[in-house]
Amino acid sequence: MSRNGCLLCAPLVAESVDEMLSQMRVAKKNGADVVELRVDYIQGFAPEMDLPRLIRGRVLPVIVTYRPKWEGGNFEGDEVFRVKALRKAISLGADFVDVELQVAAEFLECSTPERKDSSSRVVVSNHNYKMTPSLGEIGSLIARIQSIGADVVKIVTTAEKVTDVARVFHAVVHSQVPTIALVMGPKGLISRLLAPKFGGFLTFGALGVGQESAPGQPTLLQLTQMYRVDRMDRDTKVFGIVGNPVGHSKGPIIHNAAFQEIGYNAVYVPYLVDDMREFLEVYSGSDFSGFSVTIPFKEDALRCCDEVDPIAQAIGAVNTIIRRDGKLIGYNTDCEAAISAIEDALRGKKVDTRLKNR
Repeated sequence: MSRNGCLLCAPLVAESVDEMLSQMRVAKKNGADVVELRVDYIQGFAPEMDLPRLIRGRVLPVIVTYRPKWEGGNFEGDEVFRVKALRKAISLGADFVDVELQVAAEFLECSTPERKDSSSRVVVSNHNYKMTPSLGEIGSLIARIQSIGADVVKIVTTAEKVTDVARVFHAVVHSQVPTIALVMGPKGLISRLLAPKFGGFLTFGALGVGQESAPGQPTLLQLTQMYRVDRMDRDTKVFGIVGNPVGHSKGPIIHNAAFQEIGYNAVYVPYLVDDMREFLEVYSGSDFSGFSVTIPFKEDALRCCDEVDPIAQAIGAVNTIIRRDGKLIGYNTDCEAAISAIEDALRGKKVDTRLKNR
């Protein structure tokens, strides 16, 4: 388990029990703390036969999830059959069982006998595939899930804007129960990368590209190797690149490696932004320490800064923002980088000329 208390979970979406058991071993090797067994992906899933193999053959703690179509999963069969399978998972000692809010109250009541003799914990989940509600609505949703008797609260929303994620962070920080709170889609990526910093109970990392169980999931290796989520804590400073598009940027690779090299407690993340001013106003806390700025926001960034370096002012664009004493200070490092590149090229040309004259 990571030092920050946030579990790193690999969702397993295999189509057979044998493949899922094999994936579990890969997940353990790649640094997962827990795996989610998405049994709704298994072709011809037979709970009485398959669940004992999966649970007794586990090499990591497991979350058993049998997600129905109406909550974004693959199961389309009889609901009684599905609920019976989840109760079976509890009786077999699954570490966690995920059940949807819509059926959670009835499920918890009918599962009392199984829960009495089991150490299984019930995750009550709710997915919103359209948007991210207001902060008040998120708080009410968490309270409702908690009141039903959930051991772990799970809310998953969809990002229309990157600023939606800030409401989810706020809700998790103030939650009184273990809470998984994630935002789907490219604009919600930071909810997954920064979950440990804001006290999330768990974040998901796919085994590989194409093996995601929800839109916007990073891979397990990205979380552990690039973003080092297992080393993140509440004091971790957050830097990142602001742009649209931004997924192609090498910034996270370069800066996170540099932070690791010098032992600096910081992370560098991509922000897919629509409105520069709104973004800076929402992510105005001291934890968000600085931003690289790329297309199309370099001119907008200049207008948003409290102070601007004279060179950046003369150029008319800012590509670097530092938060200092509560103020946003703007710089332009493109100019210096371009001049340095030209000078390096000229020096190399002179060397080549000398070699040719010998």
